[in-house]
Amino acid sequence: MNGWLITTFGSTEALTQLTITGLVCGVVGVHVILRRLPFLTMGLSHATFPGLVLAGLLGVNLLAGTMAFGIVVVVAVVLLGAVDQVESASAVGVVTAAGFALGVVLVSASDGFGRDLTAYLVGSVASVSPADVAVTAVAGAGVVALLALFHKELVLGAFDPGALAALGFRVMALDLAMLVALEVTVVTALPALGTILATSLLVAPAATARLWTDGVGSAMALAAALGVALGAGGLALSVAFTTAAGATVALLAGATFAVSVAATTVMRRT
Repeated sequence: MNGWLITTFGSTEALTQLTITGLVCGVVGVHVILRRLPFLTMGLSHATFPGLVLAGLLGVNLLAGTMAFGIVVVVAVVLLGAVDQVESASAVGVVTAAGFALGVVLVSASDGFGRDLTAYLVGSVASVSPADVAVTAVAGAGVVALLALFHKELVLGAFDPGALAALGFRVMALDLAMLVALEVTVVTALPALGTILATSLLVAPAATARLWTDGVGSAMALAAALGVALGAGGLALSVAFTTAAGATVALLAGATFAVSVAATTVMRRT
């Protein structure tokens, strides 16, 4: 059995990493779609790049270092967005672009930087360690637990934040919790997909699920299943055809969404 897994997926660590990543991304991705946050998600994945570089330079765990830096980025976005003179979209654009630029500057200024930059940008799931998988599993479990605990409030806030505030809830605190959960999810996707492709599993499975179901709970379940299937399927294809795993997963996710759009469009016209 273990020999078949290695032959098909390259390594059990790679399969486990993408399975956890796909499941968590699918669940969180539904909130991303409901709140119309794909642009912010892409920006956060780019803005965490300095965290990766700093963790690499300091010799600490990449996921832990990036997660800490990513939370700082999220807090900066929320605080700037709360300023009356600053639009939320502007805050996102400025902070995320500056974050990615900082990462590039750190790399260019560090003569001793010995890590492969490509692995940061598009992922390298074949090289994940058991420690990376463990961090991803713990972080993913925490994210799912948070979303389950505040499910009703977060869904109501996505559809009607005014009603949420009228009920006495602190909208800004819940928004911050949602963005922290999103950032943690982005970070857990980095070993497999990198800063550029991390958005693929956060958006495509959820967007595909929303085409097939209107219920939030059912969309989360379907998106999680799709995330796992796309992760495993993309990994198997990358091993079979000797292609980059992260890019293969992203392409498969995009193709699945495109086919679903075409299928649901035809079904609604007939």
